[in-house]
Amino acid sequence: MSRVQEPSRRTVLAVAVAAAVTGTAAPAAAAPRPAAADEPGGAQARPIDYHAWTTHREWRSGTAQGTRAVSGRRSGVVIGAPAGRTDYTDPHTGTTAAWDYATWTSPVHRLAVPATEAVASWNAHTPEGTWIQVELLGTYSDGTETPWYVMGRWAAGDQDIKRTSVDDQTDGRSTIWTDTFAIDDASTGLRLTAYRLRLTLYRRPGTHLTPTVWRLGAMGSDIPDRFTVPASTPGLAQELAVPRYSQEIHKGQYPEYDSGGEAWCSPTSSQMIVEYWGGRLTREQLSWVDPSYADPQVDHAARFTYDHQYEGCGNWPFNAAYAATFEGLQGVVTRLASLTDLETLIAAGIPAITSQSFLKTELTGAGYGTSGHLMTVIGFTADGDVIANDPASADDAAVRRVYLRREFENIWLRTKRYNASGKVVSGTGGVCYLYFPVHPSPRQRKALALVGVH
Repeated sequence: MSRVQEPSRRTVLAVAVAAAVTGTAAPAAAAPRPAAADEPGGAQARPIDYHAWTTHREWRSGTAQGTRAVSGRRSGVVIGAPAGRTDYTDPHTGTTAAWDYATWTSPVHRLAVPATEAVASWNAHTPEGTWIQVELLGTYSDGTETPWYVMGRWAAGDQDIKRTSVDDQTDGRSTIWTDTFAIDDASTGLRLTAYRLRLTLYRRPGTHLTPTVWRLGAMGSDIPDRFTVPASTPGLAQELAVPRYSQEIHKGQYPEYDSGGEAWCSPTSSQMIVEYWGGRLTREQLSWVDPSYADPQVDHAARFTYDHQYEGCGNWPFNAAYAATFEGLQGVVTRLASLTDLETLIAAGIPAITSQSFLKTELTGAGYGTSGHLMTVIGFTADGDVIANDPASADDAAVRRVYLRREFENIWLRTKRYNASGKVVSGTGGVCYLYFPVHPSPRQRKALALVGVH
């Protein structure tokens, strides 16, 4: 079980977006334009803009200071000749070390939908002795700019730095909440209209090591304030054969990683989909795990998604980056607009990890309530109900659940809800992780494009 009865730090992330809500609804967002007939979701435009840089041409379009673009089976950006050297004091160890660095700054991306929130995500290889930092500089709708905000300091391992988000970043108009940029008061009409991303690649001085970043992107969104969402029409009956892992059997294991398995819904879900795509950990990689523990790969996923500032394994981009450390996989954080989007993905063989919060009475058969929980959607029944691998289950055999379509889509897609005390709090508005092959099939590529991922 995740920390279902505790206030979750994840709950804080969207509070700024609904800052005007104190028991009455904030002003509704402007009505979106009608969608084209072929747009997923039917009647409305997608209030979500995911954009990424992945190709050799796109990497060459950025501004390089010491980096260079590389081509091949998977294009990326690496350190060419370092632009300089700097000291970094790790706030979680107190250790200061010198690092050579180089930077790559993206062109400006103008959002198709001015946004109240933005989440960056990336895919990278960071051999021992290297790490990366991702930053975002935004343009507001009044033409002014944000500071350069740190969206994450990340390494695949934990021997060089402790991967971390950065707290206390704000300019009084927007704030970084762990992994999410959020406008402080969306009711003012202020929005993010454009952004640039900056990568800083680090390596130990005197070496030729380099991180390689293959994908860098961000999702901007402006989801309307809503306690309920329109009901969708079932359109698919299909189930994917995704491995089933329970977080609950890891309760008490490695409490240094977010109090142990009871809070490991995110890495447990990530590991299910990694293995669905064929990702496997070697005996050597798992040698640090107590051999008496079942499913040691879940313990491994928790350790290597752990955010030392957030003090948890639920950092969204860190989970996507972890998935992309497996050969042939890439991962993104985005939002989906409807269960129709999920059906589009499932039909192409792509499961999704969804983030939701709900009272025990709001999701029949769950048996718990939560202020923030991740589960894996693996299919739909003939009646259109959602088949999910829910890691908050007593054991692996109990992980497969069927949840009523209308209940599931509402708890996942809404942006506001009432908690157990009757207070208005936020919902995640359709957040999901998508993991898929580096070279998707034509059918998979089309499905991803239909939900806004390229």
